[in-house]
Amino acid sequence: MRVDGQILGLAHGLRDVAEFLRRAGLELEPGDLAGSPLIDWRGVSPDRWDV
Repeated sequence: MRVDGQILGLAHGLRDVAEFLRRAGLELEPGDLAGSPLIDWRGVSPDRWDV
């Protein structure tokens, strides 16, 4: 996962994404991530993590 071009780590689910965003200063709940315009899902979707 990247925020502003900086690699934060590998997310294995929505909770990981929410935690990385929290560390970057954005407070979003895992349930709010799928529809957030702040996230660009590349190669996967918020519902699919087996790729």
